[in-house]
Amino acid sequence: MKRNWIAGLWLAATGWLGLAGMVQSATPPAPAQARIAVAANFADAARGLAADYTRKTGHRIDISAASTGKLYAQISNGAPFDVLLSADAGTPRKLAAEGLADPATLHDYAVGRLVLWSRDPAQVKDGEALLRRGAITRLAIANPELAPYGEAAREALTYVRRWEELQPRLVLGENVGQATQFVVTGAAPLGLLPRSLVLQARQHGTPGSSWEVPASWHSPIVQTAVLLAHGRGNPAARGFLRYLQSPAAQAKIHALGYD
Repeated sequence: MKRNWIAGLWLAATGWLGLAGMVQSATPPAPAQARIAVAANFADAARGLAADYTRKTGHRIDISAASTGKLYAQISNGAPFDVLLSADAGTPRKLAAEGLADPATLHDYAVGRLVLWSRDPAQVKDGEALLRRGAITRLAIANPELAPYGEAAREALTYVRRWEELQPRLVLGENVGQATQFVVTGAAPLGLLPRSLVLQARQHGTPGSSWEVPASWHSPIVQTAVLLAHGRGNPAARGFLRYLQSPAAQAKIHALGYD
């Protein structure tokens, strides 16, 4: 009788231990945190996507925005970023070739478009004629040496054979966000800027006038993401990259002005 009672206790104890193990294994992993380096043109979009990702997963995403060239320099010098959302395709691939990023995680998350924009509703009536032969006193663009959208602007002006002529009249921003502010504040009457940032300016009450630069005037602005070496073991970073490729995230990106 005593042996049966002891055996019962042992079975009950092992049963509870087994149940506890099942409960523990079903517990979701603790939320993690990832630092994302984002090209300036995509900063607001990334913040919105990060907030949605956090709501879905609990993982926290911190956004640091700058020009792609500046982010590359920071990563090369050891900045502890986990993911790069670049404004071009070349920089992430360069980081992967240098051993600073995982080449298996490279993927294109957006394609940008360039727009000629003015805060003056009457300024841009015929954008092509204005760029080819119009009077331009000051033109804001991102620094072509740092920002892919600035390089696209340089290529577009070279295409219409006005790059040399207009160089003294250029107002260079360190990134596209700063270049856009030059036009918003009136420091430059015109800018060659990302379509996404022009849409944002309109939403914030500065409709102005604009003209979309033909994609054939410059190299494609393919924006590529990659997992950096610092983030290889970070579930929040890997999860965010997967989320970027989801239909829901892609629909949001498209609605923000990207192809």
